[in-house]
Amino acid sequence: MATDVWQRTRDGVTSIWQRVHPDRADAVAGELNVTREDILAARNDGDTEVEAELRSEWQGRVRRLLQSDPSIAADLRALLNDLSPDSATGNVYNVQMDASATDSGRVYQAGRDQHIKES
Repeated sequence: MATDVWQRTRDGVTSIWQRVHPDRADAVAGELNVTREDILAARNDGDTEVEAELRSEWQGRVRRLLQSDPSIAADLRALLNDLSPDSATGNVYNVQMDASATDSGRVYQAGRDQHIKES
């Protein structure tokens, strides 16, 4: 909620809310803006607990919205796919791995598929 895709996120969530609870959509947009400000402040202060609490709160809200109208599932999935880092980067992944082996130990690491054949 505190990244450069904020506007698309807010607009997408508000649009879905508008379909299910049109009377609440404007209030939800305002609450999302307040949440964004709270997250930015928490990140600035290094407070990871606040961000986790806000994330959990909104997950619950969206889950309840979905329970009240399951027909929005495809719209929610499309919004999440649109906002996914994979969609913006063309499925580029950053992987960082650290390992160490001692004595006769072996380390096998892979960022994706790995096939090992030992004789």
